[in-house]
Amino acid sequence: MSAAAAAGTPTVTRTPAAAGALAGTRALLRFALRRDRVRLPVWILALFLGTLSAAGKFTSLYADPQARDSLTDTMASPAGLAMTGPRHYLDDYTFGAMLGHQMLGFLAVLVGLMNVLVVTRHTRDEEETGRAELVRSAVVGRHAQLAAALWVAVVADLALALLLAAGLGATDLAPGGVTGPLLYGLAHAAVGLVFAGVAAVTTQITAHTRAASGTALAVIGLAYALRAAGDAGGHDGLSWLSPIGWAQRSYPYVDNRWWPLLLCVALAVVCAGTGFALSTRRDVGAGLRAARPGRRTASGALLGPLGLALRLHRPLLAGFGAGLFLMGAMYGSVLGEADGMLKDIDQVQEALRRIGGTSPAESFASMIMVILAVVASVYVVTAALRPLAEEHAGRAEPLLATGLSRVRWAGGHLAVALGGGTALLLLLGGLGIGITGAASTGDPGLVLSLTGAALAYAPALWVTAGIAAVLFGRLPRAARAAWTVPVYAFVTGYLGQLLGFPGWTNDLSPFGHVPRLPAAPVDGTPLTVLTLVAAALVLVGLDGFRRRDLETK
Repeated sequence: MSAAAAAGTPTVTRTPAAAGALAGTRALLRFALRRDRVRLPVWILALFLGTLSAAGKFTSLYADPQARDSLTDTMASPAGLAMTGPRHYLDDYTFGAMLGHQMLGFLAVLVGLMNVLVVTRHTRDEEETGRAELVRSAVVGRHAQLAAALWVAVVADLALALLLAAGLGATDLAPGGVTGPLLYGLAHAAVGLVFAGVAAVTTQITAHTRAASGTALAVIGLAYALRAAGDAGGHDGLSWLSPIGWAQRSYPYVDNRWWPLLLCVALAVVCAGTGFALSTRRDVGAGLRAARPGRRTASGALLGPLGLALRLHRPLLAGFGAGLFLMGAMYGSVLGEADGMLKDIDQVQEALRRIGGTSPAESFASMIMVILAVVASVYVVTAALRPLAEEHAGRAEPLLATGLSRVRWAGGHLAVALGGGTALLLLLGGLGIGITGAASTGDPGLVLSLTGAALAYAPALWVTAGIAAVLFGRLPRAARAAWTVPVYAFVTGYLGQLLGFPGWTNDLSPFGHVPRLPAAPVDGTPLTVLTLVAAALVLVGLDGFRRRDLETK
């Protein structure tokens, strides 16, 4: 026995620095998985079922080789390649090649979104709310939270990959082969890991969750744009700058190449390592990019609740505005080729006949308007629920302790959601599809007609904001249920048209009562009714907030 031990002197056990930096990762991983026990399975099942549904439609719609040949000619156009993937898939357009060509790039964006939200939720959001500092006061290493968040992303990506491989392996896309389904699933996982690594970097740069996730989502948009531009123009160099392009060039069901996925894994490791390195250069709760110093005197607009709300919503509103304009421009660029692209797709033709219209371009534009409106509604719900986030963070209580009334404070946020989230976003989306649609069809009148068609969805967005306001004011703990409105609108208003859902399912959504302009005639009655319903919902929500206690976390 040593003298120190005999004397009762405590001994110190030294651990390696790396182990100390990761201490508590396992416990945080289990806790994060428990927190996401509903969220992640919903994401994974939605992506899985969407893929299986698309695979089933391919085999049923294109069982005839002549139909596949006609579809190949359609997809070979620059617009078709921009919306799908590389031309090499078209050399032998089997059902498996069809799936990889048309679905891999689209689903890669959604998988990237899932990973970005997972990482920012378990890192930057924890720091912004102050929970990370409390956790770090225990035996938790500096890198534990980021490591646990990345492991959650890895678990989700691998679960999705294995589920896709198993589900697609049971289909007849490639009878007798497991390589294609497995490679297809792992391609999604590889892209997801890249954008999880990107989020690991953006969470170090900014001190705010919205800015971190917004920057990472901008990287996803850039990756998709590079891929689309490269494939449409035949410039492979541009496509090889995008991790989405790498995944597509693994060519599942065609060449079954594995090595492009190694590029994704390598980039993911580099990004994750960069995130860990940058985290040592900042304090908990802070970002590497210092906040810009404010003006010596505040703007007069900040003296009122509307000006303050507009200042808080400005970054997200600008991001959604730019995104909707680009989305509209992308869809508008193919209006001139809509007839040729869709003439052999019986399911789409049937949906367009139900919509009506004097031309395929009009009918197709009417269908796309639903997508633009649903994307705008995502911002509307976010903006309408922002007062609840301010309330939970404890920032509402000091403001309401002054002479500012609850109705004026919450009304400022709702005014931004009702105004900027509807008129501005729909205007930008309509202009995007109108300008490029006019250029692709040679009809300058489409600029005004398509912009007006987009603005017609404003009352439906007001009802969406009103539902969020009622939940915020009356049932704050159930406020997340407001997200069912845009999700249901997309499922019934867009997918339901393609899949032939009964008409009453669309009538349950406020978007289902908007005239399908420019294909349908203008009808002011449903728009007026939607506006009155929205006003009543907003009043009920504000009255409920005026009467209830504040909730803080």
